[in-house]
Amino acid sequence: MTYDAVIVGARCAGAATALLLARQGRRVLLVDKATFPSDTMSTLYIHPPGVLRLEQWGVLDDVVASGCPPLDTISHEIDGLRLTSAAPTMGAATAAYAPRRYILDELLVRAAVAAGAEFADGARVQELVTGDDGRAAGVRMRTGTATTTARARLVVGADGMRSKVAELVDAPVVRSAPVASCVYYTYWHGVRTGFGAHERVGRWIARIPTHDDLTIVAAYLPQAEFAQARRDPEAAYRAAVESTAPGLYEQLLSAERVDRWRGTGDQRNFFRRAHGPGWALVGDAAHHLDSITARGITNALIQAEQFADCLSGVDTGDAPAVDKALAHFDTTMTATLDEPYLSTLELANLHPTKARMRMLHAVSESPELISRYFALVSGVIRMREFVTADVVDLL
Repeated sequence: MTYDAVIVGARCAGAATALLLARQGRRVLLVDKATFPSDTMSTLYIHPPGVLRLEQWGVLDDVVASGCPPLDTISHEIDGLRLTSAAPTMGAATAAYAPRRYILDELLVRAAVAAGAEFADGARVQELVTGDDGRAAGVRMRTGTATTTARARLVVGADGMRSKVAELVDAPVVRSAPVASCVYYTYWHGVRTGFGAHERVGRWIARIPTHDDLTIVAAYLPQAEFAQARRDPEAAYRAAVESTAPGLYEQLLSAERVDRWRGTGDQRNFFRRAHGPGWALVGDAAHHLDSITARGITNALIQAEQFADCLSGVDTGDAPAVDKALAHFDTTMTATLDEPYLSTLELANLHPTKARMRMLHAVSESPELISRYFALVSGVIRMREFVTADVVDLL
């Protein structure tokens, strides 16, 4: 049997892509090397554009039913300012959510299977199958001790920043920026400050409530400090929180840490070429950025929708039509994610610019502008919608 698409990687990007392609009536195989349900490193937060897509796909009700708390307020502290607002809304997305990944990814996989996709976990892709014309034509994968071949008209790599599919097709990085920050985080029980962030030069502290009355507290430091921080993550983490968010630090002294220290200095920033003959990349495989803005899940869901939309009505047996659709996806994806990429790079430098500080001091005088600012950073509006005459007058 030949599938219309084999999708490698069953987390947010891959499972969502499988769901949408299956709903188009396509024959889809979704595979992942992990055994599901499975956890992964993540700061969990889904911005309103991502929540809206989950609602439109019929998955949000399951996220809510899982016990994930709505994040309906947001705050940011910097330079003596405390900006607070109701969480930005976008259509039916009236709150943000930060579900545990072993729950969210499993819900998306179940939705894809319910739509008609096949799913194989514990399946590690080893080789790309190519046709006589040089096009990708499937994958060879190992499950336990058995090696199987899955033939497909389209191979989709949704297998993360270190994508095996990107390696096999030799997908070039077409745009990149140096690694800027590193992060350590863990889960706490007993933190009651809600969703938000604390910022100063060289430090960014995020607090993100999730399932089971737990809160992720993440500490971002400059990449130059990673070698030292990894020798004693707890000391680096606690010092960063204490110096940046002393009120939060006081809470941590009496809170219960319920997980190990998790961290990484491998916060790459890039766009890869996301298409080629018979293959495509979505999610972090196509585009990865520093996690400081927690854009990864939202970007993955946006890409999945764009990918499916570009293929809508296209016969996967028509190679020229498929190539045209994939090229359109690549262009559309890059254009859509360029602005959040650039703003993420600015924040990841952990050195607020004078222009940004002037803007934050200006908007802090108006609840309406604070709300619009959070809508901007959440992806609900774009910069051109934020910088209106009233904002310019304040600056």
